[in-house]
Amino acid sequence: MANETELNPDFLIRDEQDLRSLFPATHPIAIVKSRDRFDKHARDFVARSPFLCIGTQSPDGTADVSPRGDPCGFVKILDDRTLLIPDRPGNNRLDTQANILANPAVGLLFMIPGYDETLRVNGTARITRDPDLLALMAVQDRVPTIAIAVHVEEVFIHCAKAFRRAKLWDPGQLQDRSEMPSLIRIVLDQTTGAPDDPEALKKIDADLEAGYRRTMY
Repeated sequence: MANETELNPDFLIRDEQDLRSLFPATHPIAIVKSRDRFDKHARDFVARSPFLCIGTQSPDGTADVSPRGDPCGFVKILDDRTLLIPDRPGNNRLDTQANILANPAVGLLFMIPGYDETLRVNGTARITRDPDLLALMAVQDRVPTIAIAVHVEEVFIHCAKAFRRAKLWDPGQLQDRSEMPSLIRIVLDQTTGAPDDPEALKKIDADLEAGYRRTMY
């Protein structure tokens, strides 16, 4: 295994003043666009979004980002400063949820397919099992076990530069998934080892897909 790369300490940024000295001043609109509640535009963005990432932090300061996805409108805006995210079946690691219990600060990034802009929401989160709230997010008669309620402290639209540089929604940039091993092959390689028999691995892949269909909600 290669040695870990050591960064030259002479070029490390040590404080915010040092950081800001490298960049032009922020445009005033980039500051004043930040709001402490949802307006009609932020509400419309959330209603159209089928996907978000939620950032949390563990008690020891370890950062984590987790994806959440569902049909458009899956995140419910309860009022101008409160939104609700359903917790769908997953691998039960519960990293996000455990982090919220230890440190309620969260950051959300909402995305809409075809939109280069994103919506950023920062706030504090709690976990609820209120049956009346959970009923709002039932899919195929299945109600989530819990939901994440976020009290909004900051919300703003983020510019399109990152997505345009990445050409994220450009069909010509789509990559062939077969160029990398399947998820289960990667996990097995990283843990117990994948079987040498291609047919055995194919069956494991098929079982995973069947599990997706069976436990999506």
